[in-house]
Amino acid sequence: MSLMLKVTLVAVGRARGGPEAALVEDYVRRLRWPFTLVEVQARKATLQGEALKAEEAAAIRAKLPQGAALVALDERGRLLDSRGFAAALGGFAESGRREVALVIGGADGLDASLRDQADLVLALGRLTFPHMLVRALIAEQIYRAQTILDGHPYHRD
Repeated sequence: MSLMLKVTLVAVGRARGGPEAALVEDYVRRLRWPFTLVEVQARKATLQGEALKAEEAAAIRAKLPQGAALVALDERGRLLDSRGFAAALGGFAESGRREVALVIGGADGLDASLRDQADLVLALGRLTFPHMLVRALIAEQIYRAQTILDGHPYHRD
């Protein structure tokens, strides 16, 4: 039987329509794993800098599923290839954690406390990407990880 993970993506900010949103929808439709997108905002729009990141972190924490493995997307994180990312997700499931929450911070990034709390801090590269593009990239990588773990030929080395 194939591995089953429940995936939650918690992102700061609201999605707009457009090609990036269409890509996210396309990959989510392909997923066999249950997927939930949760969007959060800081409660106080007047905050800036570290105070804003702390407020966003609190909003993110409030939406994290209990007991889920936490993957923080951050440019300072580990650089994994697709097989490494799939292995990390598979490792969570094999250790009994069948739910994974991935988090995308706001424009100023993630609060350090969320990075410290994470089971995996993952970089999609050293470049900075727009948040909507990050959603599309991570949705595709989640789908790719599922196909790798299922032995499906979508991924080619």
